[in-house]
Amino acid sequence: MVGLPRCGKTGQNVAGMTETTIRTARLDDAAPVARLDVETWQATYAGILGTPYLAGLSAARREAGWSNLIRRSPLDVKVATNSAGDVVGFGSCGTARGEPDYTGEVFTLYVAPDWQNLGIGRRLLLAIFDRLVSHGHSSVVIWVLRENPARFFYQRLGGKEARRKLIAFNGIEIPALGYGWRDLPGYLSTVARAGKESET
Repeated sequence: MVGLPRCGKTGQNVAGMTETTIRTARLDDAAPVARLDVETWQATYAGILGTPYLAGLSAARREAGWSNLIRRSPLDVKVATNSAGDVVGFGSCGTARGEPDYTGEVFTLYVAPDWQNLGIGRRLLLAIFDRLVSHGHSSVVIWVLRENPARFFYQRLGGKEARRKLIAFNGIEIPALGYGWRDLPGYLSTVARAGKESET
């Protein structure tokens, strides 16, 4: 999640168009989420994952996966939309996979390159944390590739490096770091108090 606001593909300067809404995903979000999924992977992992692998990513295939997830667990998927209704960020969560020390997991969290550094990623992550707590989760982990600069984003938001592992991509094992929040309700309470204090 790096980069500065700049002109988007339509030529519009998004720096002055920062009004965004975080909401639960709808089925018709699957296509724009899938397109953004591929776009952000290709931008984020260039130089980390192989070019053939990234070039072969398919928005159509990912749309099918997102459609199934949204249909099955819509509350587990959050999207950020701009004032025009375009999806500019998304994230998903659920029960932790194979992590006995954590009950919840953030599976994805991406913001369009032209919309980064505007606080959207933080708002998405907090919305996902709220969803996990409301579903009974008291802790959360998120995995990030070691070479992904987004790891600094999670560190700034209080995530503590808890685990390391290798994740296989196209037959190649890539080092990954697991960032955890062990007291998720307490973390959200602290964030809420800080927000109220900043308003006074």
